[in-house]
This record gives sequence, C-alpha cells and structure tokens, in this order.
Amino acid sequence: MHRPRPVTEVPDVVGFGAQDACSIVRRAGLVPVGPDDGAEPTTGVVTAQRPVGTAGAEEGAHVVLWTHPGRETESELVPPTPVEAGELDPV
Repeated sequence: MHRPRPVTEVPDVVGFGAQDACSIVRRAGLVPVGPDDGAEPTTGVVTAQRPVGTAGAEEGAHVVLWTHPGRETESELVPPTPVEAGELDPV
C-alpha cells in the first residue's frame, strides 16, 4: 500500500533573490524549479511562484519560481537623493 507523503507549508519567497528563495524552498522539504520544470533559477528576484506561499504541498513537490533579472535583494536599492527647491529647473 502506498502511503501519502507528509504535507508541508509552501514558503512565500516572492521578492527574495533566487538563491535565497531556492534555499528556503529546499529547507521546507520542497524542490525549487524554474518555469516548465526547468533548472532552479540562480539569478534575479522571484516575482511569482506556484503553488503560492502558505499553500500546502506534499514533501518533495516542485515549487515553480519565476524570476526577473535585476538586483538580487532590496537592500541593494539606493533611494533617490533629495533636492532643494532652488535646484529644480523652472518649467
């Protein structure tokens, strides 16, 4: 008789860098993959995932991660520098 695998909660990794997201998914007992069951993403920021975060999935199930090339984490973003009103060009 075939026993069902234990169910685990899918972590929400949208917004994480690809490498961190894959590590988090693996620690939850799941397998990170790219779209069309391709290799797991290694660069970019995760913009979507399936199944969605907080859903349940059997241990060992695939979690598909879509990434967008760009900065790896939000900590690398640099806010704009404020300008004084006198520095603006008149319209």
